[in-house]
Amino acid sequence: MGFYLLSSPTLRAILMVLGTLWLLPEFMVAQHSGITRHYKFDIKLKNVTRLCHTKSIVTVNGQFPGPRIVAREGDRVLIKVVNQVQNNITLHWHGIRQLRSGWADGPAYVTQCPIQTGQAYVYNFTITGQRGTLFWHAHISWLRSTLYGPVVILPKRNASYPFTKPYKEVPIIFGEWWNTDPEAVISQALQTGGGPNVSDAYTINGLPGPLYNCSAKDTFKLKVKPGKTYLLRLINAALNDELFFSIANHSLTVVDVDAVYVKPFDTETLLITPGQTTNVLLKTKPHYPNATFLMAARPYVTGLGTFDNSTTAGILEYQLPSTTTTTRSSSAAKKLLKPTLPPLNDTTLATNFAKRLRSLATAQFPANVPQTVDRRFFFTVGLGSSPCPQNQTCQGPNGTKFSASINNVSFALPNTALLQAHFFGQAKGVYTTDFPTNPPFPFNYTGTPPNNTFVNNATKVVVLPFNTSVELVMQDTSILGAESHPLHLHGFNFFVVGQGFGNFDPNKDPASFNLVDPVERNTVGVPSGGWVAIRFIADNPGVWFMHCHLEVHTSWGLKMAWAVMDGKLPNQKLPPPPSDLPKC
Repeated sequence: MGFYLLSSPTLRAILMVLGTLWLLPEFMVAQHSGITRHYKFDIKLKNVTRLCHTKSIVTVNGQFPGPRIVAREGDRVLIKVVNQVQNNITLHWHGIRQLRSGWADGPAYVTQCPIQTGQAYVYNFTITGQRGTLFWHAHISWLRSTLYGPVVILPKRNASYPFTKPYKEVPIIFGEWWNTDPEAVISQALQTGGGPNVSDAYTINGLPGPLYNCSAKDTFKLKVKPGKTYLLRLINAALNDELFFSIANHSLTVVDVDAVYVKPFDTETLLITPGQTTNVLLKTKPHYPNATFLMAARPYVTGLGTFDNSTTAGILEYQLPSTTTTTRSSSAAKKLLKPTLPPLNDTTLATNFAKRLRSLATAQFPANVPQTVDRRFFFTVGLGSSPCPQNQTCQGPNGTKFSASINNVSFALPNTALLQAHFFGQAKGVYTTDFPTNPPFPFNYTGTPPNNTFVNNATKVVVLPFNTSVELVMQDTSILGAESHPLHLHGFNFFVVGQGFGNFDPNKDPASFNLVDPVERNTVGVPSGGWVAIRFIADNPGVWFMHCHLEVHTSWGLKMAWAVMDGKLPNQKLPPPPSDLPKC
């Protein structure tokens, strides 16, 4: 999908006469500082066939995956979303800082009520201080299984990349495909209390690839030229699985994660969790090889994760010059080379990859790590259980229901948006501000679990004064099995200053924190049976969701919210809600 620069007043006037500027699927209007880019997202049903199964799925503009958002750092983006399906809809612009634009963040019942059938809402935000790759996805129930697409943020027009300028840029977005309706899958799981059925395939750009039955034709092919540098914009939009990714006989250079530049390093295999993005440079071979190469992804699995052990694959193919004539037989003689992916439970590789990530930390792109801390928090994250309702049989542990929690609080979504209640001072009956800052029941978090694994269901938030510097340690627990949890914080980037295995030791572990060039991101994996420490400045007023990006864990309650108060200056306050904000 292309875009159009409306620089001509005459052309703009013609479009106005025709009806409205929303006529075009996307266009740009030049402004004094940067550009305003308009998109129109029609939420509609579309019949799609994968794995020889045809079903009706929820899409944007009939596309699966959805359309690409392209903008430059400093641009304003307006996306008009029109809901033409029976489902309630919200969209989240994952990783966008949303500075003073919390009304556009998107998580249902946190920053907005959903867009109801036949209704529309314009998401309005400015991209500030970010460049790289992010993505958008639905943020209600499991609708993000089909509602997702890339967000490409280019540097400002007079700026360049701090690495080799690529010959071509290619978004590669990982997903999951169910032959059945994912909404029915999670609905049944929540009703029975058991684990949900796993997907039928992983996908690359919506295509399962040749390693699945009935999918040879549904394979993503990347055609490249020899001796060129390609920028691959990798996005993990899968619901429930961290993924290893590799390309046969090719090395990748990591240059950017979560739209933040990093110190470049080479790797054969990378790990990418749901919610994370990774930009890599692929330097192709200098001559045409007599081979094609599989690019493949399969899960990294810890604990009780819902997963299948299959592999999605695309094909990297060297494009012969148009002057070259090849016979069908010589083309068929090409070898197909496959990458060697690590074992499903290779925590060593996952850990080593994470440790290699460092902020670029240059004068142009500094790592502004908070050196002092105003508030320290210690959150346990992990699974738990809830009692089975009377007269019902439950399929969770020992006849209970699966639950998940942060500091033993399993977050219950309210019936109205938290941000509205916060802004209008109407928190009573919607949420309380007594979220525990430390675990209410200390125990050996990575040792023998306690006998009582029940969690508390509640809607609690942490309140932070504007500009508070925060240190948060997130500790995995071994309740129902240790497991890696990719935690995503809305509205902020944070610095990953430390991580380790076992129980966090507040007396010893902070001595090894990296306060010079830690990686900056919006989603981080809490190590299986370990901990991670992050720091950020609460400089964005509003209510901000934080949750595990394994969708099953979010459904079970592994989520919470931070309420950041207004500052004293006008540019430190959250503006009033837009007039078209959806109503509950």
